[in-house]
Amino acid sequence: MTGHRALFDAHVERWIAALPPGGLYEPMAYLLRLPAKRIRPVLTMMACELFGGRSEEVLDQALGIELFHNFTLMHDDIMDAASLRRGRPTVHAKWNTNTAILSGDAMLVMAYQCIGTGSGVLDVFSTHALDVCKGQQLDMEFEQRSDVSLAEYREMIRLKTAVLLAASLRIGAIRAGASVVDQDRIGAFGENLGLAFQLRDDLLDAFGESQITGKEQGGDLRNGKKTWLLIRGLECEQAAGTRVLQQQLERSPLDRDVPAMVNALRVLGVHAEAEAEVRRLEAMATSSLEAVDPDRVRTAPLFALAEALRVRAT
Repeated sequence: MTGHRALFDAHVERWIAALPPGGLYEPMAYLLRLPAKRIRPVLTMMACELFGGRSEEVLDQALGIELFHNFTLMHDDIMDAASLRRGRPTVHAKWNTNTAILSGDAMLVMAYQCIGTGSGVLDVFSTHALDVCKGQQLDMEFEQRSDVSLAEYREMIRLKTAVLLAASLRIGAIRAGASVVDQDRIGAFGENLGLAFQLRDDLLDAFGESQITGKEQGGDLRNGKKTWLLIRGLECEQAAGTRVLQQQLERSPLDRDVPAMVNALRVLGVHAEAEAEVRRLEAMATSSLEAVDPDRVRTAPLFALAEALRVRAT
């Protein structure tokens, strides 16, 4: 991954250096230079190589995906009224909301310019980009609802998070001339990997140790955020006839007993159930990738990246 990342980072810097001066473009350069994992463009490059292409052949498409991802972050920060992004001021906090909206819009246009009009690539990108917007809309709607089901939550994170990983891999595969069957396989790998990663992130928030994660344990629980854990926990409480989680949610966020909520999730078996679901999703991702390369020789870099993501979220 290190080599792919270095190649892509250099491409980003060349793109930034070519930007015209002015307030429309400065926020783009600022956001792109914040610390980032850049998993999506690396996946595009790896998928292209997997099917016989070269990373250099998909640098523009990888950049288009990263520009789109950052466009969503710029606008999400406005919607969430977030003041920090990766430890630095968000674009709307550093400049202003109007500038952030307009610069984000321009970034979306430039993402399409990078994706280009290659056969198949544009359709895949457009479909999945729209899915991400649908997922964000669902996420906002869920904040106002108390009856969100596990199926609805799973669909929301699939759209908001997982489909862009799938698109990144599919586009790399398409550019390398992979068959439709292999495009579907690599896309399924990315989607299930994204779902597993998000669920592991939920688990880390609730059960991770603050000194390791650097965040307050149970921050999502304190805020009443509708994650897989809380939704399933409330379902289990209703079946068991207990009310620990419900009673805490009836309090204001600052008054909630987060350790009691975490313990309730353990007692109800939600922690173990979520861990099992993560393993199931990871197994599905593995199965899709092994269908492409049963010997795991050509897919070794993707398996290594998947393992790095898994370790990060434990």
